[in-house]
Amino acid sequence: AQGGGAWGGAGYPPPTMPPIGLDNVANYAGQFNQDYLSGVAANMSGTFGGANVPNLYPGAPGGGYPPVPPGGFGQPPPAQQPVPSYGMYPPPGGNPPSGMPSYPPYPGAPVPGQPMLPPGQQPPGVYPGQPPMTYPGQSPVPPPGQQPVPSYPGYSGSGTVTPAVSPAQFGNRGTITDASGFDPLRDAEVLRKAMKGFGTDEQAIIDCLGSRSNKQRQQILLSFKTAYGKDLIKDLKSELSGNFEKTILALMKTPVLFDAYEIKEAIKGAGTDEACLIEILASRSNEHIRELNRVYKTEFKKTLEEAIRSDTSGHFQRLLISLSQGNRDESTNVDMTLVQRDVQELYAAGENRLGTDESKFNAILCSRSRAHLVAVFNEYQRMTGRDIEKSICREMSGDLEQGMLAVVKCLKNTPAFFAERLNKAMRGAGTKDRTLIRIMVSRSEIDLLDIRAEYKRLYGKSLYHDITGDTSGDYRKILLKICGGND
Repeated sequence: AQGGGAWGGAGYPPPTMPPIGLDNVANYAGQFNQDYLSGVAANMSGTFGGANVPNLYPGAPGGGYPPVPPGGFGQPPPAQQPVPSYGMYPPPGGNPPSGMPSYPPYPGAPVPGQPMLPPGQQPPGVYPGQPPMTYPGQSPVPPPGQQPVPSYPGYSGSGTVTPAVSPAQFGNRGTITDASGFDPLRDAEVLRKAMKGFGTDEQAIIDCLGSRSNKQRQQILLSFKTAYGKDLIKDLKSELSGNFEKTILALMKTPVLFDAYEIKEAIKGAGTDEACLIEILASRSNEHIRELNRVYKTEFKKTLEEAIRSDTSGHFQRLLISLSQGNRDESTNVDMTLVQRDVQELYAAGENRLGTDESKFNAILCSRSRAHLVAVFNEYQRMTGRDIEKSICREMSGDLEQGMLAVVKCLKNTPAFFAERLNKAMRGAGTKDRTLIRIMVSRSEIDLLDIRAEYKRLYGKSLYHDITGDTSGDYRKILLKICGGND
């Protein structure tokens, strides 16, 4: 039928076409419902809770800050970038609040749009200059014109931020972990056979002890004495020699006991191995250092502090004694007000005066938290245009300079500090075997994987490669076993 479509609907075009000239405009205008927009507005008002929202992001005064998004500040919906005014600097106008600095993010925080780093991996320093962002647990941003409340020394005022990634992550980047299917009695038997009769099976000793965690080696010691009525340490001493023996015996000591004997060795006799003292005291955790004090007193009948006083002097002695207290603040919060105060005090104590106030450097570098000091070092660079390490080199000398530098380097990047120490131990004529053994053993269950990565980055060669070229025999084999692989 005329006007019928193939699908059963009305035909198109219609039998008669309507006029489309100007004479039809009046008809269209008459059909327009002038209450339409009012209805739309009313619907939107009901949908959004009955409140008209003429401006989604009103500026102060009158509007204040927008509501907290689902999931808290810094948690935008999927595929949506965070709006800069949500709980971070700068505010909606693009400039910092009156009288307040623009706070760059803490260096441990990930760059927006990039994935979080895996556990144990230290993020590279990206402070300052990175776009601002918020942190889990950050205090609410004060209204424009209101200063944050300083929080000395607890670092918990409204100027406080918490890094998204803790700058201090220990114990999960080692090359040696607990061996699966571990049987201490079976390992004791393997070691007994390796040392029984004529000759010694050094490879069996390397394979066994080089692939067990320190906790498991302590169990082997006990099982060996239980099964054979003999002291495994004495048997190892009688069968082994040289640097291979020293490395195996280092593996058999608990980490704290090993450090106690290393310190004792560093200060006995003529001369002191200051670098050893600095390395141990600058890099160990509070808990480790407190236990070290207890073990040292038990083993050598004098306190660690007494040992340090007997063999050092001046500001270097004070630095070591400060570090030996194991009392560094362990907070992961960063109070930017206190950061800037410390930067100003460090500058006033060094670069901005004739002479140096070493005590001020000592007080700040030995007591503040790792997270706080990393922020201080970066803010110092931003405010003064000079790296804190260069300022220390200009203002200090000798053991004190090396000690302060070690503290700063450990706080900035512990694996890089140890990579540098390892390279110096193997560089040039002769090898500093005590340093090489101490670092390889003491970091094997903590961050040796990261040290290997830093070594390759800094020197263009793998740690495995340099150990291979600088050592030999069974000594080389056990070090390479601890190293865990070539990069």
